[in-house]
Amino acid sequence: MGKPEVPGPLVGPGEIMDMLGVGRSRFRQIILQPYFPRPFQTLQAGSVWLRSDVEAYIRDYRRPKPTDEDD
Repeated sequence: MGKPEVPGPLVGPGEIMDMLGVGRSRFRQIILQPYFPRPFQTLQAGSVWLRSDVEAYIRDYRRPKPTDEDD
């Protein structure tokens, strides 16, 4: 049995929460939104997403975080 092709790095809930800067309950709300990407695969331990899909979601749907330079 060959290994399935993975088209890029994967991220789980912990990494996505860090990428979004949110906690667990807000993360759960976000992944239920229709424009959040579907998981690449759902395993017994939970779902995993393609990093590129999550990055595209952040780029397209999240407001940029203010920086120190915005003051």
